[in-house]
Formats: sequence, structure tokens, C-alpha cells
Amino acid sequence: MGIVTIEIDGQSYEAETGSMIIEVADDAGVHIPRFCYHKKLSVAANCRMCLVDVTNLPKAVPACATSVADGMKILTQSEKALMAQKSVMEFLLINHPLDCPICDQGGECELQDVAMGYGNDVSRFSEGKRVVNDKDIGPLIETDMTRCIHCTRCVRFGTEIVGLREMGATGRGEHMEIGTFVESSLVSELAGNIIDLCPVGALTAKPSLFKARAWELQATPSISPHDCLGTNLDIHHRRGQVIRVVPKENESINEVWITDRDRFSYQSLNESKRLLHPMIKQDGQWQQVSWEKALTETVEQLKKIIGTHGAEGIGALASPSSTLEEFYLLQSLFRGLGSHNIDHRLRQIDFSTQHDDPMFPKIDFSLADLDDMDATLLVAANLRNEQPLLSIRLRKSTRYGRVMAIAPFEYQEHFRIDPYIHVPSNALISNLQGVAAALVTQQKGSVSAHLTELFLNVTPTPEQETIANELRINEHACIVIGQTALEHSLSGHIRWLGRTISRLSGCKYGELTPGANSAGGYIAGALPHRTCVGVESKISGWTTQQMLQKGLPGFLLLNTEPELDSSYRESARQALKDSECVVALSAFAEGEMMEYANILLPTATFTETSGTFISIEGNWQTFRAAVPAKGEARPAWKILRVLGNLFGLSSFDYNSSEDVKLKLLKKYEASTDAHVGHLHNPEQLEQGGELPKALSLYDSDSLVRRARCLQQTPQGLSNWRRDQIIKLTNFVAATQIPVKEVGDA
Repeated sequence: MGIVTIEIDGQSYEAETGSMIIEVADDAGVHIPRFCYHKKLSVAANCRMCLVDVTNLPKAVPACATSVADGMKILTQSEKALMAQKSVMEFLLINHPLDCPICDQGGECELQDVAMGYGNDVSRFSEGKRVVNDKDIGPLIETDMTRCIHCTRCVRFGTEIVGLREMGATGRGEHMEIGTFVESSLVSELAGNIIDLCPVGALTAKPSLFKARAWELQATPSISPHDCLGTNLDIHHRRGQVIRVVPKENESINEVWITDRDRFSYQSLNESKRLLHPMIKQDGQWQQVSWEKALTETVEQLKKIIGTHGAEGIGALASPSSTLEEFYLLQSLFRGLGSHNIDHRLRQIDFSTQHDDPMFPKIDFSLADLDDMDATLLVAANLRNEQPLLSIRLRKSTRYGRVMAIAPFEYQEHFRIDPYIHVPSNALISNLQGVAAALVTQQKGSVSAHLTELFLNVTPTPEQETIANELRINEHACIVIGQTALEHSLSGHIRWLGRTISRLSGCKYGELTPGANSAGGYIAGALPHRTCVGVESKISGWTTQQMLQKGLPGFLLLNTEPELDSSYRESARQALKDSECVVALSAFAEGEMMEYANILLPTATFTETSGTFISIEGNWQTFRAAVPAKGEARPAWKILRVLGNLFGLSSFDYNSSEDVKLKLLKKYEASTDAHVGHLHNPEQLEQGGELPKALSLYDSDSLVRRARCLQQTPQGLSNWRRDQIIKLTNFVAATQIPVKEVGDA
């Protein structure tokens, strides 16, 4: 693109040809008022608030829809521009209600801000204002459509960003209304972003409605506790309580968006039954005790089990959303006690190739690269259910590129996937073999003899040939192994085939992991076969599968409920009930945990503690506490540090989570891949395999499961039904009512 020179308010600037006036002004720090314009959306130019005076043009023109030209002179403060802007402001306020004192947007409303500069103190209109009936669009977003100024940002967001046109306009002129075409809830996993986009109070967050005024809130930056991307958040809080969560702009990660899961899961912190004090179960009854008593009892119980069954009699399971510091101290504690039964891979079934894993699961490209991929192969990657923010990035690539998929489920993505090979879970490996075989054939003579022999008898289908060719001929191409694929009972072979396809085609490779910090779990050594930074352990402990299916006398659970979080739900329930002692570090005092646990230690949540998450890009992002922990809850890293001290272990003298991170970071920077497993070709590839029951988007961890507003969405209703079935089953068991009678009732 060429460069032109323009003048804004007498100051000279250089700009790219084709840029709009408002873009150049924003880069130059010159403010032009606007309502419909947003840098991530297409230009609508329907509010006309950004009218500016361009010399040699008879009328004021919209800055958002007027491209710059060499020598152009623009005036934003001339009499013509100001009169045009004030006239538009007067027009917009004709029907706007005077309810600023009771509007949840008050204090951060774009209309208020602009009206202060461009509005009149007295209205010239005496006619009655129009009234628009509010729409019920679900449990997340409150509507007051009389306030709507028809900027259409919400409409364009659905159409252009998500690819799902849920909001639209009906009627014309004064009778135009924004809403859903049919009375229904919004179903997009990103729908909450229209709250941020709305420049007035027409769309506000329902869970935080009337909870606080904007000027009362403090903002603390944080990181998403749910996704592996490292999404940046701002926690808005007042008087020690989280009021809402909003996106923090980071163009390279989440741009300006966040998922509804990140936005609303905080509700569980305020409205669910929090664990406020340490508790010990005595004679089947929970007793509130002091921290000293609870920690002493924990040490005594674990020592008792070690004395009777040996160190291998205890095991630790951690949520993949635990912080790096918690992972590191947990594995240091258990290895200090002599046990290597430590794992955070709760949804993994196949551990046969774990010694071949890299230092941590990652992507070989940046998240922003997905915007411009020429060819992408999704392998059992259900993006809308796993990583919705990646779905909208990948949608951008379909403007010029191609998205292909091999999956055991029906895709619900809002972009074209071609070819899409829909297969049962036991045919995933054979289809990936077909793609690899096509690449071997296409590169005949340059492939090793072993690989040639391995795929010798595989005949690729035309669709597999197409996938192979697209990955090979495009410079910007990648293969993405989804979270669902990692849960497959032969996931080791799937990952090996994915890496082999990447190597043969020259495309990039990536894996999408569960939780916010699976990468951190690997680096910190929360694994049975490795210590921190990928060093192989001389002794391999039990994996999640072995611990839950074989059972252990003692368990320590870190912010996880294995009966819901793992792929071994029934085995987990039985193993935990049959154990001699279960110590649960948890933020909640409800659920099945209350039945099988013996000691409950209250932990701080992600808004109440400091820590570090490592994304699949390898970014280390540290966050701090936004609000104090509730009751007597303490950060989990502090609890683990004190347990290390009580057991008499060395190297547990940290004063802050930052000290723990710096110690691990020093090891990480000094590490090499010499101790990390490398890709080994298998003698032969197994066929078949199966998948566990998939978790829904709002069933992925203890926070979202307890966020009432998320469970009332269409995606969350299946979790609600499951909970009702569990409650009914427990009721039947307790009352011994015949199941037939309950069904009839």
C-alpha cells in the first residue's frame, strides 16, 4: 500500500492509502466521537456521530466511511463539524429515555460522555418518546431496548465475528427494533461480548444488574482460569466482592473478546456454598476446626498411610487449571514424601506414549497466525465446545483459506469445513493413516523406509488425498489436535500421526489442552514419570487412570472433583469412597466431595490468589489477587508450603508465589530438551479405540458447574438435567422408594 500525507486540525500525518479518517485520527490521538464504529466490525456509518469537515467538500462527511487521500485537510473542531455533530446528538436523544440514574451503564456510557460534549441542556422536542418492549434473550444479558440507538454493533458482531446471526433489525425509521427474530435465548458461547459493544444501556449483564455503580469498581488484571490460550481479563470488584469480569485487550491472544464461560463463572464465587473454614469428618459428621488442627491431622493421616502401605499408598490429583506454583509445590511435597503418584491429566486415557511427549503440549504457531492460515486440519477439535475464541480466529481464515476436519462428531461451527470426514471414534486413526499415506506417496523417495513400510498397505481416499495435498502445498498450514482427540483411548497414536503428518507436509502442529494450565503442569513436574522441566524420573508413579481404577489408601485432591472432572467417573467415586483418607483442597463445601472426603482445607479461587498460567504458546502470565479470600480460606500454594514444613521437608521456605515461580523459571531457562522424550516411530499402529463421554462447555470445572446463569443457558441445561437425575437417584436410595413408583410419579 502507498503512503499519503494528510492534515488533521492543522497537524500533518502520514497514512496508508485506503485508511479511513477515523482510523488515522485514532492512531494520532485525535478524538472523534462515534457510536456505530468499532475497530473489529465492518463500517455501518449509520449513527453519523463522527461527521467531520473536509475542506473542498460541501457537507460534513462520516470519518468512519471516508478514506484518506493525499493532501486531504480534515477539521474536527470547525463550526461545520461541531454543528453537524450536535445536530446528530440532538436527533439521537429525541427518543432516548431520561433514566441515567437507574441505568446500569451509568458512569461508563458512551452516550452520556458524548452528550456532555455535544448535547444541549434543554430539549426542543415536546412530543412523546417511543417505548420498546424488552426482549428476553436468555439468563446472561438484560435488555432495555427503549435505550437502543440502532448502532447495530450487536447485529454485526453476530454476523461477522461469530458467524451466527442471532440479533437483527425489524421495522424502519422510528419503528425499527433490534432483537432476536424469534423469541429465544442467545446460544453463542461469546454472546456476552455484545454487552461490551453496546454504547448505551440497552444490553447489560444480567448477573451483575444493579450490584454496583461503575465509579465504585476497581479493576485488577487477571488471566482466564478456563482456557489454555491465556485469555486476558479484568476483574471488577468492590468491597472485597467480584462484581463482574470483562475482557482486557490483548491483540495477540484474545483481541477484545472473552467467552461467556470467562465472563460469568465468577457467579459461583458469590452464590454457591463456599468452604470458609477447615473441616474434619468425625464419626461421619463434619466438624469445623482450626487451621493448626486440620493441617496436623492431614500430616498424621498421610504419615499413618505411608507407615502402613509405604509412600506408594498416597497419590495426588490436581485440576489442570491449578497455578504453576501450586503444581510445583504439590509435586515437591509428594516426591519429598517418596511418592510419585502425581497427575493433572484427568481426562487422558492413553498413557502408553507419555515418555515421548515434549516438555509441554503446545502449538508451533501463534494464536494470531490462525487468522491467516491457508489450510487447517482439525482432528477431533470441537472448538466451540473447547476453545470458542479459536473458533472465531479460524473463521477469519476461511475468507481466503481452507478448513478441513476429521472428527467423530457433528460440527456446529459457523464457517465452511471442506472436506469434513465424519467418522466414528474407532476410525480416527485409520483416517489419519490415510492422510499420512497420501503424503508418503506424494513424496515418494524422500521418506524413510520405516515410514514407507508402515503405510505401505494403506490406500487413501480422495478426501484424504485432498487434505494431504492442501497441507503440503500451502505455506501457511497447520494441523490442530483437539482436546477430544487427547481423550481418545489411543490418543498416543493420534498425536504421533498428527506430528508425522506435520513433518511430512511441512505444516505446523498444535494441541489444545484442557484447563488453563496443562502446560504449566508439565513444566512444574505434576506428572508421575517426570520431575520439573521435563526431567525423567527414575521411578514412575501411577497415572490418573491407575490411581482411580486400582484405588489408593490415601488421596490429596487439589481443586478437583474427580468424579466429575475425570474420564473415570464411576471408578473415581468408588476409589475415593473406599480410600482410608481423602484430603481435599477445595473452595466449595458441597457435592459428592462431602461424602468421600475426610479433611477439607479451604482454598482461595483465581480471583483471590496470585499465580502463573502458561499458555499453549508458552507464554508465562502472572496474575495477582483481586479480592481477599473468603472466610479462613488460604491460597493453595501457601497450604502446600506449610504442609512441606510440617513434614520437615527442605526447600519449602517461600515467602510469596513469585519466589516459587522464579525458582522454577530459573530451572526452565537453564533446561534443554536433552531429558525430554522425542518422537519414536511405532512398530505398528493400533486400530479402533473409543472416547469417554464428552464434557459440555459448562461442565468443564468446578467454577462453571456452579455458575447458575451459565447452567440456565441452552448449553448448560444438559448439566442441570444430569444434576436432577443424580439428586433423584440419591433420593431414591435414601428413601428406598421403588424406581418404578418414582418414574410413575
